[in-house]
Amino acid sequence: MGFLDNSGDIILDVVLTDHGRKELSKGDGSFKITKFALGDEEIDYSLYNHTHSSGSSYYDLEILQTPILEAFTDNAASMKSKLVTYENLDLLFLPIMKLSEIDTKNARYTDPNTFVVAVDRFTEGTVDGTTAENGIGYDSTGGVRQGIIFGESIQNGDGTTIKVDQGLDTTQISYLNPIPADMVETGFVIQIDSRFGSIVDPQGNELKLDEKEGSGYIDDDGIAYYTILSSDNTEAIKQIPTDSQGASVIAGPRGVRLEFKIKASLDLQTSSFLFERLGGTDSAKFFDKSGAATDVLYIDSIIRVSGMNSGYSLDLPVRFVKLQ
Repeated sequence: MGFLDNSGDIILDVVLTDHGRKELSKGDGSFKITKFALGDEEIDYSLYNHTHSSGSSYYDLEILQTPILEAFTDNAASMKSKLVTYENLDLLFLPIMKLSEIDTKNARYTDPNTFVVAVDRFTEGTVDGTTAENGIGYDSTGGVRQGIIFGESIQNGDGTTIKVDQGLDTTQISYLNPIPADMVETGFVIQIDSRFGSIVDPQGNELKLDEKEGSGYIDDDGIAYYTILSSDNTEAIKQIPTDSQGASVIAGPRGVRLEFKIKASLDLQTSSFLFERLGGTDSAKFFDKSGAATDVLYIDSIIRVSGMNSGYSLDLPVRFVKLQ
């Protein structure tokens, strides 16, 4: 990977991503480019100089001559900041997405400041349907610890869920006002390393990952791309309530809410191989039911949530944990 010289003529450097090459290699005529996206990762808009001594033609010259990354094929690393088009030129605010931690059931573990996935029942503390003493999922009163996602007993109703709210985050427009229809996200894309886990709805039902149905795919790097649409009538996407100001982290007009859990992969549930190869050990930050520190294996990862309309994305820190 390198930079292209952008000091003179305009350069167009285009390649297919690894996934695009895979589709093209089928050779059955099904490969067709129907959409494309633009991004501006390299651009620093603060370089715009409206006081340039040579006049207005030079205000944005430094931006226009910014070195641009050459095109590369890794779809998991490219296009992190997508550009969008809105026909309404009178807009004062654009929609964003924010992690909602108003309820402790949706909040991260305190230290480290991340969502923690207990990968098996032994680590959760749900062995044989009871709260095991050495599990990290429950405190001494039997309450579920904040930030712990139950990665195996995903359907038992306990544990943390991840909640993301979308809308106009401003106090200059009342949250009671409806958000413009073209600013409501109609779907989301969730990226997760498929070696570590999969995405499920708040009730623990696995979300579809079927390339033929357009619900996602796993690329050549093992990154799973879940495409979740509002039209799927899934429990993962719902309208944000407007019954009170404190019902959402979005201060202004509200769009939709994405809520999901993470199911640990079978490899993490049944083996410590990936933990030993890709992770580490911790003996100070996790505690059993009695409050005593307990030794765990862990792997740190990132889950990315992107809005399909706005291109806005959030990177959420996740730590997969297994009792030693």
